[in-house]
Amino acid sequence: MNIILMGLPGAGKGTQASKIIKKYPIPHISTGDMFRLAIKNGTELGNEAKSYMDRGELVPDEVTVGIVKERLSQSDAKEGFLLDGFPRTVEQAEALNRIMDELDTKIDRTINVEVPEEELMNRLTGRRICEVCGTTYHLVFNPPKQEGVCDLDGGKLYQREDDNPETVANRLEVNIKQTAPLLDFYENQGVLVNVDGARDIDEVFNDIDEILQNL
Repeated sequence: MNIILMGLPGAGKGTQASKIIKKYPIPHISTGDMFRLAIKNGTELGNEAKSYMDRGELVPDEVTVGIVKERLSQSDAKEGFLLDGFPRTVEQAEALNRIMDELDTKIDRTINVEVPEEELMNRLTGRRICEVCGTTYHLVFNPPKQEGVCDLDGGKLYQREDDNPETVANRLEVNIKQTAPLLDFYENQGVLVNVDGARDIDEVFNDIDEILQNL
């Protein structure tokens, strides 16, 4: 089974990816992991990607797509894979389809974990961190016993700058604009399935599991 997992920040995509690979013997392949592996192995494309990254530049699509092809050609991905973080654009999705054709396989499902924007805001802005010990809390899912105070050492809890509502709203807006054309692309390909991610983690996974079992 060849799966792409999509979802906005805070949708719980990482949690679901962990549950999928725990049940199914396929590798979880993220963009970061692919780059790190290619660089570690000293492949020609890995070295090329590193040169861009060292200069603080974006890695061009042709290099990224080449690294994806290298990774998906490896033996552990022959029975399937879970792609996370790639593709990010329609151009990359089209390139991925060409890779699939070359490998004589296809994308079976693109699973999009959907969560309303308001809920994502609550999830992403609720994190609080102890300034003394670094323990992380969440105002909804893991609140401290006393508001603003760490349970462990009484330290003051603070909100990271990138967790404030304005920053989170901007990040979500950018991601929504970036994701929409991809969702349309995979819907037109007939492989997109939306899953309600605004529920208990196990309920979300049960829906995903049913999709995978029916492939």
